[in-house]
Amino acid sequence: MSDTLQVVCPHCDTTNRVPAAKLTAGGKCGRCKHPLFAGHPVALGQNNFGKHLQASDLPLLVDFWAPWCGPCKMFAPIFEQAAAQLEPAVRCVKVDTESNPQLAQQFQIRSIPTLAIFKKGVEVARISGALQGPQLVQWVRENL
Repeated sequence: MSDTLQVVCPHCDTTNRVPAAKLTAGGKCGRCKHPLFAGHPVALGQNNFGKHLQASDLPLLVDFWAPWCGPCKMFAPIFEQAAAQLEPAVRCVKVDTESNPQLAQQFQIRSIPTLAIFKKGVEVARISGALQGPQLVQWVRENL
């Protein structure tokens, strides 16, 4: 890990430089002054997903979901809890495939929920279906 990490603000999508040693201390965005980490998944869409994927040094754990999907609704609180456990080492994000069909097509999402881990813009792992909390955290840690 380098001395400084690039972290994209979940509020205004500005790229911030954060000393690696101070990552766990949180920090605020230099532009909008909001916290860089809140322990909650970040909703991303077509307009800002690419920035978080390409500009951030943090791995992304993406939950591709849809509002009509029963398993997705049941999985949402589990994903929320995982975000609290995994941040700031991992940025947890949610992509609504109904509102963002281009992203679903780009990443060839065939079933939901689908979870994918991206590191430095490259997909390193994918799993379809909802996991339980401990399974989810273990799966992420095993794949990073």
